[in-house]
Amino acid sequence: MMRRWAQHERPGHLINRASRLLLRLADTKFRTLGLGVASFPVLSMLRSKEKLSQKDLTLCAQIEQPSMAQLLSRLERDGMIKRSPDPSDGRSSLISITGKALGILPQIDAAVDAGNELALAGMSDGEIKVLIDLLKRMIANLEGAARSGQVAMDRSEKL
Repeated sequence: MMRRWAQHERPGHLINRASRLLLRLADTKFRTLGLGVASFPVLSMLRSKEKLSQKDLTLCAQIEQPSMAQLLSRLERDGMIKRSPDPSDGRSSLISITGKALGILPQIDAAVDAGNELALAGMSDGEIKVLIDLLKRMIANLEGAARSGQVAMDRSEKL
């Protein structure tokens, strides 16, 4: 039997709302650093100083190729990343982080951590662990469904 959710108690709605509020808060803080929130996953992936392809970054950040291309162009323009020829594929380049970006990563991390602390205020360490575990499980469920091409089906259709 399918659960009946009150309109504003649906988990998807609440997660979406929390996500949008966190993004709005982060965007405000990132703007003071001259960055957009979308740059965080890319700069985080490059922080190890490993050079990655645009394709690798696109897969890890789970965004569309055109969006990644625009983001990388902005980051390159702003001196946060640099491109170098890929020795194994002359048609593509490898992306690496610049010293300028490495210099502001501590501020970026602090902004992200502050947003998380604000969101989790009043929760115990145990509650936070349970929340993280549940969100990871939810993500795994959704990623599994996306990989298999499964479309959410109304259970009432099965009856």
